[in-house]
Amino acid sequence: MAKVTIDGIEIEVPNGATVLQACEAAAKEIPRFCYHERLSVAGNCRMCLVEVEKAPKPVASCAYPVADGMKVFTDSPMVRNARRNVMEFLLINHPLDCPICDQGGECDLQDQATAYGGQGGRYMEEKRAVKDKYLGPLVKTIMNRCIQCTRCVRFATEVAGVPELGATGRGEDLQIGTYVEKALTTELSGNLIDICPVGALTSRPYAYVARPWELRKTDSVDVLDATGTNIRVDTRGPEVVRILPRTNEDVNEEWMADRGRFAFDGLKRRRLDRPWVRRDGKLRQSSWEEAFSVISEKMHGLKGDQVGAIAGDLVDAESAFALRALMRGLGSANTDCRQDGAAIDTSRRDFYLFNSGITGIDEADALVIIGSNPRREAPVLNARIRKRWASGSMKVAQIGPQGLDLTYNAEHLGEGPLAIAGLMDGSLGFAETLKAAKKPMVIVGRAALARPDGAAILAAAWDLAKAFGALTPEWHGFNVLHLFGGQVGALDAGFVPGEGGRDVAGMLQGGLQALWLLGADDIDTALIPSDTFVVYQGHHGDRGAARADVILPGAAYTEKDATYVSTEGRVQRGRLALFPPGEAKEDWRIIRAAGAALDVALEFDTLDALRERMVAFNPIFGVVDGRVAGGCADSSGPRASGAMGEAAFTLPLADYWLADTVSRASETMAQCSRIYNDPAPRLAAE
Repeated sequence: MAKVTIDGIEIEVPNGATVLQACEAAAKEIPRFCYHERLSVAGNCRMCLVEVEKAPKPVASCAYPVADGMKVFTDSPMVRNARRNVMEFLLINHPLDCPICDQGGECDLQDQATAYGGQGGRYMEEKRAVKDKYLGPLVKTIMNRCIQCTRCVRFATEVAGVPELGATGRGEDLQIGTYVEKALTTELSGNLIDICPVGALTSRPYAYVARPWELRKTDSVDVLDATGTNIRVDTRGPEVVRILPRTNEDVNEEWMADRGRFAFDGLKRRRLDRPWVRRDGKLRQSSWEEAFSVISEKMHGLKGDQVGAIAGDLVDAESAFALRALMRGLGSANTDCRQDGAAIDTSRRDFYLFNSGITGIDEADALVIIGSNPRREAPVLNARIRKRWASGSMKVAQIGPQGLDLTYNAEHLGEGPLAIAGLMDGSLGFAETLKAAKKPMVIVGRAALARPDGAAILAAAWDLAKAFGALTPEWHGFNVLHLFGGQVGALDAGFVPGEGGRDVAGMLQGGLQALWLLGADDIDTALIPSDTFVVYQGHHGDRGAARADVILPGAAYTEKDATYVSTEGRVQRGRLALFPPGEAKEDWRIIRAAGAALDVALEFDTLDALRERMVAFNPIFGVVDGRVAGGCADSSGPRASGAMGEAAFTLPLADYWLADTVSRASETMAQCSRIYNDPAPRLAAE
C-alpha cells in the first residue's frame, strides 16, 4: 500500500493505483470525459488535471500512478486555471446547441463546463463541421459535438467485443466512426449512448421526445431476457418513452441489452385493452362480467383432468402462482410453464439455475458452453464472460453450431451431444484444460434441453460438471441459461405438472375441454383441438389471442408490481411505472376474479396476502433482491431418461430482435430485424 496525501488528507491506496483513484478514495471529485471505470485508460481529454508536488506541470490523474509519499492538490490555482483552459479548448469546435440536444439536462459537458469552465471563449474563427455517421437504427449521431474522448471506441472493442468503431484522420481532421459506414453489429449498442459524455451519440427512438425533468422515473427489472438487468423506466403521461439500465455490480454492472432497452414502443402497440368473447366464430368486445360468465358457463362442472393451463415466458411469479392455485382448486394437475418443452428437472432448484451466479463468472477459469449462444440469449452476461476471457484467466470451449461469433475465442468441440461424451472419455483436448481448472463452469442452453433427448443432455451436462470438479461444497459450476425473465419464477412457483398431470405437449394432444393460456404465445396454437375452449390472458394480441374464445387483457411488466426471478435465481421486484391501458388489469387480480366466478376459494385478496402464500410455498420468494448462493452440497444428478441422440444442437432464438410478444409489437425491433437479418441494408445511409 502507498501513503498519499490528497489536499492534506492522508490515505492508503494499493500500489499501482492511479492518482484519480486515490482522489476518489479521498472523496475528492475529479472531472473527466475520457476516463471510465470499466474501460482502459486513454488519457486524451486532459480534464482530470491535478497538481502533484514537485511536478513541473499539471498531470493527468487518470493515467498517473501513485507513489508513496506523494502529495496531490486537486483545487489549487494551477489546477483551476488548467481546467479552465482545457474546457476552453474542448469548446472551440463544439456547436453549443444545447437547446436542441437530447443530452440537454443530463450532459457531462454541460455540467463540467458550468463547474470548471471559464466565463467565455476567445476562439472567434469558424468551427469545424463533421458529417454524421450511420451506426444503425438505434444510435443517432451528431458528430459535430464529438470531443474524441474515444469511450465509444473502447467500449465497442473491449466490452462489446465488436471492434467496428475507430478514429480516422489526424489533428483537426480526426473523426470517430466505422471504417465502412454500416450498422453496428452488437446487441449492446445502446450502452454507447450512456457512456458518451456529450450529445454525439444519442438514442434514435428517443430523439426530440422529452427532456429529463419531464419524466417520471421508476426502478424496475428487465424481463426480455433472463439476466435480471436492473432498469429505470422513464414515463411521460400514459406511455413509456425510455428505458435505461441501473448499476448493479452483481447482475448487469451498468450495461443493458438492446432488445430490453429499445423494445418499449411495443408496449403501446397491439395491446389488449378490453375483454373479448368469441361469438358465432368471431371475437367481439365484451364486458368483464360477460367474459367471466362465459368462462363460468364453459368450465363449471368439468373434471380436473379436463382442464389445463400453460404459462408464458414473461409472466410474473405472482400470476403463475395464482393460476396454479386456481387450477389446483379446480382439481387439475395440468399446469406447465415450459412452452418450448424443455426437459427441466424441478425436483431440485440447482438442476435449473445458473448456480455459479453472474459474479461467479469472474472466478471461473474454464468454461464449456453446450447448445447455447450467450451473445444472443443474454448479451450482458456474455459481456461478463468476455471480460473474464480477456483477462487471460479463463479458457472457453463451445459445443453447438459452428462459426458462432461469441465475441471471444472459443474452441469448437463439436456440433452435437457426442462432444460431451468426448470430454468425458478424455478424447478431446479441452478435457485437460477442465482437469487443470480450479473452478470450471458448464453452461447448458435452454434449447439443448428442448429436444427429445433433453433429459439425457441435462443429466450428461451435470455428470460432466461433476467429473471435472465443478460440483464441490465451495463451488457450483453447473449452470442452465434461461431465455426470458418469467421462466425461473414460474418454476419456483411450482407451475409444472402435478402428480399425473400433463405437460405442454400432453395438453396440446387433445383430451382437454378447457385450456387457459397465461401469456403463452410461443406454443403452436394450431395443435390445440378445435373443440377445446381456450381462455387467453395477456397484454398483447399475439398468437395465443388469435386462437382464444375469451380474451382477458392483462398488464405488461411495466404496468404492475411484480416479482421476477433471474436465471441465477435472484428474486427481484418490478414496479408499476404506469397503469395498464383501457380496462386491462393486473394478472393476479384477473385470476382472483375468475376464481370467484368458478366458485374456487383462493387464499388471497391482496397482493401482500398473495406474496405471503408464495413465501409459505417456497421461501426463496422472501429473499428479495438477493439469491441463495453457495456450493453443491449434493452432487447426485437429475433424473435421466433415454440416451443422448446424435443430432446437432440448434439455437433457440431464430430472430433476436423479435423473440417475445413485446418485441414483436415494436416497430423499432421490426426495423432492427430487417437490417440485421439482411446484410445488404446495413450499408444503407440514413
